Amino acid sequence: MTRTARLWPVASLLSLTLAVGCSPVAEQQTTTSNGNTIAAPAGVTDTRWRQADQEPQNWLGVGRTFEEQRFSPLTQVSADNVADLGLAWVYDMGSKQGGSATPVVVDGVMYITGPWGKVYALDAVAGKPLWTYDPRVNAEAGARGCCGVTNRGLAVYQGKVYVGAFDARLIALDAQTGAVVWEEDTNEDNNARRTITGAPRVANGRVIIGHGGAEFGVRGYVTAYDAENGKQLWRFYTVPGNPEQGFENQAMADAAETWSGDWWTQGGGGTVWDSMVFDPTTDVIYLGTGNGSPWNRRIRSPEGGDNLYLSSIVAVNARTGEYLWHYQTTPGESWDYTATQPLVLATLELDGKSREVIMQAPKNGFFYVLDRHTGELLSANNFTKVTWASHIDMTTGRPVETENARYDNGPQLAFPSPFGAHNWHPMSYNPQTGLVYIPHQQVPWVYSDDENYQARPGNVFNLGLKWPDFPEDPEVLQQVLPLIKGSLVAWDPVTQQKAWEVEYPTIWNGGTVTTAGNLVFQGTPTGQLYAYRADTGERVWSYDVGIGIVAAPAVYAIDGEEYVSVLTGVGGALSRIAGPFAAAYQARHSNRIYTFRLGGTAANPPVPERRPQPPLSPPEQTADAANVDSGRALYNRYCMRCHGEGAVAGLMDDIPDLRHSPLLHAGFEPTVRYGRPGTYMPAFDDLLTDADIEQVRSYIVKRAHDAVNEQAAR
Repeated sequence: MTRTARLWPVASLLSLTLAVGCSPVAEQQTTTSNGNTIAAPAGVTDTRWRQADQEPQNWLGVGRTFEEQRFSPLTQVSADNVADLGLAWVYDMGSKQGGSATPVVVDGVMYITGPWGKVYALDAVAGKPLWTYDPRVNAEAGARGCCGVTNRGLAVYQGKVYVGAFDARLIALDAQTGAVVWEEDTNEDNNARRTITGAPRVANGRVIIGHGGAEFGVRGYVTAYDAENGKQLWRFYTVPGNPEQGFENQAMADAAETWSGDWWTQGGGGTVWDSMVFDPTTDVIYLGTGNGSPWNRRIRSPEGGDNLYLSSIVAVNARTGEYLWHYQTTPGESWDYTATQPLVLATLELDGKSREVIMQAPKNGFFYVLDRHTGELLSANNFTKVTWASHIDMTTGRPVETENARYDNGPQLAFPSPFGAHNWHPMSYNPQTGLVYIPHQQVPWVYSDDENYQARPGNVFNLGLKWPDFPEDPEVLQQVLPLIKGSLVAWDPVTQQKAWEVEYPTIWNGGTVTTAGNLVFQGTPTGQLYAYRADTGERVWSYDVGIGIVAAPAVYAIDGEEYVSVLTGVGGALSRIAGPFAAAYQARHSNRIYTFRLGGTAANPPVPERRPQPPLSPPEQTADAANVDSGRALYNRYCMRCHGEGAVAGLMDDIPDLRHSPLLHAGFEPTVRYGRPGTYMPAFDDLLTDADIEQVRSYIVKRAHDAVNEQAAR
């Protein structure tokens, strides 16, 4: 196999000064806070979107162009001079949640989302706000999602900004003022378990959005709306519904043949909560689908089967919603190995032929290259340690599962974990080096069947497996931590081999962006932003932001000046669930936009301190070991996803560390039973008995005493 570099349009190879300003000028104008007059995004037409490569100064979508390579052709900042990169400006959103969005920058205006789906329009030169929009999501909705109220971005198109609010509304805003043009509730049958954290895609007059919620028993789908007025045009379901009600199309009838039992009673899952790629040149949208509901196939489909279209890449006609083809990365998904991870379009030379491909590195640990017009598997190889499958059979296109891959007959230690070998953090592709830059992580996991599983309604994970008991002994925990690794992997999609790797002491590292200046930028949850040589992985620059970073940066230029911009704030599953590991990062938490340029001299504003916890003062432990153990199991099912593994809070200041809570002395039972209206804390009166609640309290009391003992031993 040989590689061919993509030939960039002549316009993108001109000097930066000539390139800036070559895009069409919008009819409306916006005057920024520093007096500059810049075009509003009314000029982002279909023609302009298809030719985005001819505007290297702009970042027109979350992935820059419709191919979503997250590659910038700009060269002013390069591996040779990046050492002179300095801070240009900082904008503080005033929140402390997950920051997952990549900015969109069009003609001098930056559009970016914060938690809940809030939207900020900023002067991209100085960071001054032009307008903001708050969808005013009820705080109680925060209990719906699996992994926080983060948002991964927005879309701009023909004078409008499109965003999905956390409560599953799709909203179109006037790009000039931020006023609402229209909004639609994407929830079907008033199912309040659906949320939106992903970015919509828009082209050819249609805006398309998916949703999350598979852990809570929903049926996945994506919906297309008229970009002008919000009218629903079509809906494509990713898993079949109740056969007695008939199937929506042949694709659903075919998929139903791969399921068994009464799968529809628990939703089925398959949600498209993140990755979609909309190719406007062919009017095809590619969907990355998620895990089953529940995770455990034995429960949702007792006689087995592939369970289409879970954990699949699905191509759909964006004009009609008609199924075109699919490739399933994990047949019979049972490990939360979603295929919702970023999808990238590219042109590669494979076996002497130029192939238009779609690439993905999903949770399951394999890197896939497919023909994007037919779905043919062209190559696949593992980019990390994988124990559930030995390889991908290129004749059948299916993984060859190892003997003990599934946990039907007992607990199984497996790599990867539900956190994935690669999660939602965007990867990038540099057509000049021919490499893909993957935020990689390695986490072991013990999968164990829940023989006594019963589906529960409301704010409860319905997984069908037992949550593993992580070590609570500090010495044992320190022995486990070295097994948990993070790194930046540069992967050659042609040879399916690793080109280089940079290791980190943590997982959950940020998304990547790469440039024609031979650079790769990536942030870390410990608060650093790094730049590496794209060809060799040599670190050539770093900046201590002091606030955790998990989002991917964007690169843009205005008036001949190149900028690198990234959103801070650690969010997602790690910041909540993995308390003992997240707490070890010691990163502070705030949603800010940090923007850099050569020669920048702005000072980093003081980083906010973590909210102090009340002193540890647990009551006397009166429960026996059996009740404490029962309390741990209940805590893992009902409390852990917000309050953290082992009752150790993660990085979210708005969620208390229960070991420090005065409620352990008085008030615990009514708080759990009735919740706290107007906050994330839901009521559990329909799920937990008085005895259950007391067992949960006894477990937290035990963990509080553990913390006291650990402090005394230091």
